[in-house]
Amino acid sequence: MKEKVLKYLKEQKEYVSGEQISKKLGVTRASIWKIINKLKEEGYMIESSTKKGYKLMEVPNIITKEEVQSIIKTQCLGKNINYFSEIDSTNEIVKKLARKGEAEGTIVIADKQTAGKGRLGRVWESPSGVNIFMSILLRPQIKPDKASQITLIVGLAMCEAIREVTGLDARIKWPNDIVVNGKKVCGILTEMSAEIDCVNYVVVGIGVNVNQMEFSENLPHATSLKIEGGKEYQRGNIISVFFDKFESYYMAYKTDITLEPILPAYKTYCITLADKVKIIDSIQEYIAEPVDVLADGSLVVKNEEGEEKRIFTGEVSVRGIYGYV
Repeated sequence: MKEKVLKYLKEQKEYVSGEQISKKLGVTRASIWKIINKLKEEGYMIESSTKKGYKLMEVPNIITKEEVQSIIKTQCLGKNINYFSEIDSTNEIVKKLARKGEAEGTIVIADKQTAGKGRLGRVWESPSGVNIFMSILLRPQIKPDKASQITLIVGLAMCEAIREVTGLDARIKWPNDIVVNGKKVCGILTEMSAEIDCVNYVVVGIGVNVNQMEFSENLPHATSLKIEGGKEYQRGNIISVFFDKFESYYMAYKTDITLEPILPAYKTYCITLADKVKIIDSIQEYIAEPVDVLADGSLVVKNEEGEEKRIFTGEVSVRGIYGYV
């Protein structure tokens, strides 16, 4: 009920009486009063007036189950939200829920991770109270070789959300990193369970450095939105805009199973296409010129001999980003 009261208060531009809230939500005025006081204790600035009622004046920069429920307006994603103040890894929890049969769109959000991870087993720093750590359960009816395409959709949605909320020039490093001023602010880790010809489920983990101000020495190329923008940003605003955009793109993708509709926007923000790249795979390293990103999500590059290759896996370093010059 607390999330319903919070959502209702957010929807009102003027004062609303306890009686109005009571009738709208079907609970007693005494219950409304208790919930309002609880919200105030959590940091919500709610002005109370004997004659006028209640008005939400300011929202704290917190991520709780009630806060997330009050801001997500999607039809499918986020209808089942699991919140933890501290957890080892949101991806690991979602995988457990997936094996138990949880529905598509289930979300796990944590204020802090103790065992967050990025690609290739790298550690993802996860302090409390400043960043976004969340994972989404998806059940697309696609073949395993197409699962990586979802990463590009998530990347575009988050890039656009960050740009919209902060005004910063966020860019995409193919396929799944978001960078601002050449430094990483967001990582996306996609994992799946699959059989030979079908996907059982996909778990998309997202970590966004929002208001973190310090990073360890072994992360010289990490930054945060606050560092780059010079001010604090509401984490909830980024989450809300992201889910609006991602659900729209994802639902369209499930219909046609192609990245074609999002490619123009994706390539507009893809910084990988702007300069030469260094391709690092299990066999060799070589310098190449990016040519295009195709509808299957692959990166087309041209090596120094003029041969074009499509890159699906392996580590891609971009000139001028993450220390590669």
